[in-house]
Amino acid sequence: MENRDFIPFEEVMDETFGKAGTPSRDEYDTGVELWLVGQKIKEIRESKKLTQDDLGKLIGVQKAQISKIENGKNLTVATILKVFRALGVDAKIHIEATGLSLAMS
Repeated sequence: MENRDFIPFEEVMDETFGKAGTPSRDEYDTGVELWLVGQKIKEIRESKKLTQDDLGKLIGVQKAQISKIENGKNLTVATILKVFRALGVDAKIHIEATGLSLAMS
């Protein structure tokens, strides 16, 4: 078997996006967290058999805006709350300097 050198994942992240705690890494990490929130919104929307257009009508925005939300773009706490209310989801948002987390019941 061939001997391979492996690079630890954290080292790849540091080289690609900057070391943890730097502005560039923080920006990347925030983007990932917002994308994950958007994906959760999409998952809930689909479980309720709603289209992006349906959800848009519930919160008063166009389908294109729902697409952005589900991709973690233009996503604010106010928007998250509005979407979760429209979907009938009881969720708690926990925001710290180190990141964002959702707890849903």
